Amino acid sequence: MNDVEKYLSRRNLLRGGLTIGAALAFFTPGVFAEQLEATPRLTEGPFYPDHLPLDQDNDLIIINDSVTPAVGEITQLSGRVLDLSGSPIKNVEMEIWQCDANQVYLNSKDSAPKEKQQDKNFQGFGRFAIGSTGEYRFRTIKPVPYPGRPAPHIHFMIKKNGRALLTSQIFIAGFAGNKEDGVYRAAGDAFDRELVSTDFKPIKGSKVGELSAKFDIVLGRTPEDADHH
Repeated sequence: MNDVEKYLSRRNLLRGGLTIGAALAFFTPGVFAEQLEATPRLTEGPFYPDHLPLDQDNDLIIINDSVTPAVGEITQLSGRVLDLSGSPIKNVEMEIWQCDANQVYLNSKDSAPKEKQQDKNFQGFGRFAIGSTGEYRFRTIKPVPYPGRPAPHIHFMIKKNGRALLTSQIFIAGFAGNKEDGVYRAAGDAFDRELVSTDFKPIKGSKVGELSAKFDIVLGRTPEDADHH
């Protein structure tokens, strides 16, 4: 089997519903005894919120007690944070941030000139405290492209005691604009780019057309490693 065939086999397994962490077990010799592949690090970007919202929970669709949801395709984003051996990492925090459906970030450099366009019902930023299972979940919108970034994406950061362990981005698998996006290409080769990609699939029976995106994150260093630096 040549490299292209190996890649396609990997891609098919990933598309078949396995999360990244589980799928890699099929490709890495002795994976459970040795290592998974670490999620590639990617740029934080210029639009991390410079003024954090008062509401920083894991539901970005509804702000505080508002009854008006954000515009966009509602997405249930979930997964696990794992170490290189496949064990869950606990007692860390995950942050996500992204532009709204109108292509505006929660950052004064981006939102100030576009204040009239900004979706005031989109939180734009959220946090989740990860417990013993290593699992996380957010309710947000399916990301959209914007000028300069043809690949829709969700930024994320894993933190321990306020210290960043990993900063990266989640992309829509197979989106046409991915190949034109410099940050997506910077993830590495074809397989590395799969490690920062996932499918956004319709949730069966959802009356509002919600999507599900499952994305496992593998840290190249553990919180204990960080504590010694």
